[in-house]
Amino acid sequence: MTVSSDVRRITDTMAAFIGHGAKNLPDDVLKALETLRSKEDDPLALEIYDLMFRNLKLARELDRPTCQDTGFLQFWIRCGSGFPFIADLEEALTQAVIEATASTPLRSNVVETFDENNTGNNTGTGAPTFWWDIVPGWDGCEIYTYMAGGGCSLPGHAMVLMPGQGYEAAVRFVLDRMTSYGLNACPPLFVGVGIGNSAETAALNAKKALMRPIGSHNENEKAAAMEKLLEDGINAIGFGPQGMGGRYSVTGVNVVSTARHPACMGIAVTVGCWSHRRGCIVFDRDLNYEVRTHSGFSAEYSSHDSGSDQSSSFGKAGAAND
Repeated sequence: MTVSSDVRRITDTMAAFIGHGAKNLPDDVLKALETLRSKEDDPLALEIYDLMFRNLKLARELDRPTCQDTGFLQFWIRCGSGFPFIADLEEALTQAVIEATASTPLRSNVVETFDENNTGNNTGTGAPTFWWDIVPGWDGCEIYTYMAGGGCSLPGHAMVLMPGQGYEAAVRFVLDRMTSYGLNACPPLFVGVGIGNSAETAALNAKKALMRPIGSHNENEKAAAMEKLLEDGINAIGFGPQGMGGRYSVTGVNVVSTARHPACMGIAVTVGCWSHRRGCIVFDRDLNYEVRTHSGFSAEYSSHDSGSDQSSSFGKAGAAND
């Protein structure tokens, strides 16, 4: 098989996977929504949950995206240094976005700044977004796809706390932002909190936190306690599904942190809406793949078992960097 046909195989598989993720929620997200519905007793909240699940059913039956805002495509790439197609990935994924936009179809959401023209195919200057982690000594590649919505994960918030404000200020920052930002982001929300050396590292950590499975916990006991504290606090706000009131407002809270300067602490929060469309697919060097987020996905071009024993950097609770 020639290199060009291998790259075509990556493009075709990823175009299919992007389209599947637009129409089908990840298994853990679906399970979390079912759990919240089963615990809810507010009549209006229950009616909204019923409408959500009717929406998901119609999306499957009509082969349509679960939300009209199919987001801005973002990719977290955790690639082994020995993966044969490392140099071709960005081009292949960009082409996959173009093809998925037409075939799914996805709404055209990329507008060139200042020119104010919609590109029509969800690509453009810096679009889609790519973040890379290179893993020495591995020949596979893990790709997280994420459809970042215009009302949820894209309008995240980040700042740097001053010395002495401590972790109490970090908690206060998240809860303060949730009282307005969270209400507009189509709850119940999956909340990602990042702590780091600066505003930009905290923001990236918050986005990484959204890639971790719902129900996972940070390996650091103090960080895990913050996750529970924030989950209880945001639920206590009481905006419920779609902000119409209810007992539960979040499907979970994940915290990801990295080391920082002793004089300051970056803090950031971002959220996934109830239709939290992230996906994870892992390729081996022969382009066999394993999907870790969605059951039932298949593409024409490769088998389901990658044979890889590499665990996900996001799937391991609390693993910010490998």
